[in-house]
Amino acid sequence: MTAISLEFYPPKTDEQRLQLDRTVRKLKPFGPEFVSCTFGAGGSTLSYTAETVRHLRQGHALDAAPHLSCVGGSREQIRELLQLYRAIGCRRIVALRGDMPSGMGHPGDLRYATDLIAFIRAEHGDHFHIEVGCYPETHPEAEDAVIDLRHFKAKLDAGAKSAITQYFYNADAYFHFVEAVRKLGVEAPIVPGIMPISNFSQLRRFSEQCGAEIPRWIGKRMQAFGDDVDGIREFGADLVAALCRRLLDGGAPGLHFYTLNLARPTQAVLSRLS
Repeated sequence: MTAISLEFYPPKTDEQRLQLDRTVRKLKPFGPEFVSCTFGAGGSTLSYTAETVRHLRQGHALDAAPHLSCVGGSREQIRELLQLYRAIGCRRIVALRGDMPSGMGHPGDLRYATDLIAFIRAEHGDHFHIEVGCYPETHPEAEDAVIDLRHFKAKLDAGAKSAITQYFYNADAYFHFVEAVRKLGVEAPIVPGIMPISNFSQLRRFSEQCGAEIPRWIGKRMQAFGDDVDGIREFGADLVAALCRRLLDGGAPGLHFYTLNLARPTQAVLSRLS
C-alpha cells in the first residue's frame, strides 16, 4: 500500500474551517500516514497553525505535524512553540527556513533551516521526527545546483530524518536529484511533493513564485481546453496520476499531496492510483 501524507493550510475564518473539515473527512479514508499544517511567513498564521494542528489531532484523530519556520522568530518564541507541540502530542515537525516577508527588517535569531534543526535537537533530542524541504529543480535562490545539494545535505547532517520535495511535473528531475544526493551520502527517504491540478492559472502563479517548472507541453494542452473546466480537471488528474505511478515504480517511498484544503483534485488522483 502506498504511503501518503497530506498538507493543509490553517484556516482563518469559520467558512474556511468548515471547508477544511469537509476536505479532511473526504480524504481521511485514503489512510494518510500523517498530515502537515503550514506556517505563515514571519509567523502571520502562528496561532492558526497551532490551533489547526490540535484540531486535526483531537477532532480528526490524525497524526498532524506542524510546519515550523525560523524566519522572524526569536529562540524563545521557537522554544515555546516546540513545548506547545510536544504538549499536544506531536512527534513530527516539518522544519523550514521560510520566506522573508517584504518589509521585515529582522530575519530572526536562527537564519537557516540547519540552525533550526540543530536547535530542535538541542532542546528535545530525538523526540521529534524532523522533515525538511528540498528542491529537485533547484531552490530559486540557490547560486547553483551543486551548492543547493550541499545545503540540503547539511540539513540531514544537522539532524533531519527525511525530506519532502517541492512539487514538480518532470519525474526525471526527482530521480536525478535523488541520485545526486545519494552520491553525497544522503540515505534519508525523499518523498516527492505532488500538486494536483485544478486551477491552472493559479498553479502557474504558484510555480513562478517557487521555481517549479511547468513543462511547455502541459501549458499548451491546458490552453487548448479554454474554459472547459471539466476537461482541465480530467486531464490534470490523469497527468498527475501518471506522474505518481512513474515515481512509485521508480522507487519513491511515498507521496505527499499539497491539497490547498481542497478534496476533489487530490481525490481524483488517489482514486486513479487505487
